[in-house]
Amino acid sequence: MRLNRIGPAFFAFGLSVLATSAAAPAFAQQPYDGVWNVTIVTKAGSCEPTATSTLTVSDGRISASGANVSGRIGREGLVRVSINGAYANGQLSGNAGSGKWNGASAGIPCSGRWQASRQ
Repeated sequence: MRLNRIGPAFFAFGLSVLATSAAAPAFAQQPYDGVWNVTIVTKAGSCEPTATSTLTVSDGRISASGANVSGRIGREGLVRVSINGAYANGQLSGNAGSGKWNGASAGIPCSGRWQASRQ
């Protein structure tokens, strides 16, 4: 088959895919969007023994006021986030979740577990 015959058909297919994508909503709500209460427990190191925080998930992106947060929650509930230099991962399911975190306090490593519940 000659390349010039494939080109127009492939181009038409590409345009139809783009048109379908453009018609989809730009910010579809994700299954874990909402406000989450998170409790962090230190198991090793010199970080605070416990801490609580409120995080907001919008379109799968994690944010919080007053904190340097970047991260995402996948459609399957997989959590990967960085909060003020600490890193956490875990799993959400329905309105709850848990996982592990690690970071440092005054240069000394610390780590622990976290639990979350949706408000």
